Amino acid sequence: MTLMDVIPAIDLLGGCCVRLYQGDYNQSEVFAEDPVVMAQTWADEGASWLHLVDLDGAKTGQPVNLESIERIVKAVEISIQVGGGLRDRQRVQQLLDLGVQRVILGTVAIEQPSLVAELCQDFPGQVVVGIDARGGKVATRGWLETSEINAIDLAQQMETAGAAAIIYTDIQRDGTLQGPNLEALKEMAEVISLPVIASGGVSSVADLLNLSGLASHGVTGVIIGRALYTGDIMLREALRAAGINRWLDVPPDLDTSTYA
Repeated sequence: MTLMDVIPAIDLLGGCCVRLYQGDYNQSEVFAEDPVVMAQTWADEGASWLHLVDLDGAKTGQPVNLESIERIVKAVEISIQVGGGLRDRQRVQQLLDLGVQRVILGTVAIEQPSLVAELCQDFPGQVVVGIDARGGKVATRGWLETSEINAIDLAQQMETAGAAAIIYTDIQRDGTLQGPNLEALKEMAEVISLPVIASGGVSSVADLLNLSGLASHGVTGVIIGRALYTGDIMLREALRAAGINRWLDVPPDLDTSTYA
């Protein structure tokens, strides 16, 4: 099985770890008052990356949960990528100075693509572009607005700009546990040479196995949120299903054939 990164998501709203339903700020559920506890949990269970989203920052246009992010960076020894409200050089630099390995740019990729290209050049390998799509069109400003830009067109533009990877989120699948949009992921991965990281809708180990079938097309990782918090997926099982047994200090006793 081709190796695929499994990345737990921690969405920050008001300093808490929450999950939204289809990106709706009015449909949020708090899973932990202290996000550091969740970060330590995922690190202890074998994650090598964490995906942090400052939901307040995405909405307001500048990072809001910096204190929580800094505490997480200091608490765990695994890699961290952060998005939400990063729309200028100062904010990007601020997060990288905190010790974050990668920053995720979203809205600015639509509104200031030249700035993204500059940042990709100045911080090689550390700038990832998050493409959040609703009906194939890119959404911006915390998913509150939908542009007329096609997601695939933006991905190709960001590849030219020098992005390290693309995180593709199907908003209509996010938080719904309905499974990822495999067709859209495959289509995007086939037209760019950048790694594509899937996000949104993953609900079971079967979904992970389906995604692993896209690894040869360029889908190199998956971000999992709600399914981890509800217990629909156990992180250790997810890592095994993705072929990452070597990271775990427990026997690989999961029979993934039952999920095929």
